[in-house]
Amino acid sequence: MCGRYTRYLPWSEIHRLYRLTAPADVGRNDAPRYNIAPTDEVPFITVADDGNQNVRTGRWWLVPFWAKEMPKATMFNAKIETADTTPAFRDAFKSKRCLVPADGYYEWTKSPADGGKDPWHIFQPGHAPFSFAGLWAYNSKLDVTSCTIITQPSAAPVNQIHDRQPLMLDPAYYDAWLDPKTPAGDLKDILSHDIEGQLQFYRVGREVNAAAINKQPNDHAGLIEPIKLL
Repeated sequence: MCGRYTRYLPWSEIHRLYRLTAPADVGRNDAPRYNIAPTDEVPFITVADDGNQNVRTGRWWLVPFWAKEMPKATMFNAKIETADTTPAFRDAFKSKRCLVPADGYYEWTKSPADGGKDPWHIFQPGHAPFSFAGLWAYNSKLDVTSCTIITQPSAAPVNQIHDRQPLMLDPAYYDAWLDPKTPAGDLKDILSHDIEGQLQFYRVGREVNAAAINKQPNDHAGLIEPIKLL
């Protein structure tokens, strides 16, 4: 799964992954984020009518176009195994696919010492930016734009700490994934091209477990600092 992620690199580093042309998309100056949580507003990349890519902003917790109220079910992740058939995701899987910019995410293990949740920060070599494969929707009844991140069974090395992981798509397949004309039968093959085998991780402090403290976002650079393990 993917329940928290980071996007702390300057936008000038992140936007190089994409084919953005609008000045507002290229020149964004987003604040660094060290603890993005479900329901937060996040940027994601879609394809424009002219074939170029653009930035949308929406809620990280998908609200299907047909929903009459905000969903209570967990909708911030979509399993690759069922994203094309689950009613909440299947329409977006057909024609509203996106990329979610990131530079790391968190996963948890259970501490053998006290049973608490020990967080791990997971990232690419050199903390390079990457994209989660995602889906998006616009619900006109509720006037909500939203997105979700696709997950898959974990592989080495992440399978040492968790049995699932978000799908980080190989940049060579960005265009095919975003293109609404890509045949539905090709999409699962496109998603088989990921970059997860390069991942690295280390333990971080439990402070990251809280998305907010005293009703204020818990979001600062110290959250990604490694801790010494005894």
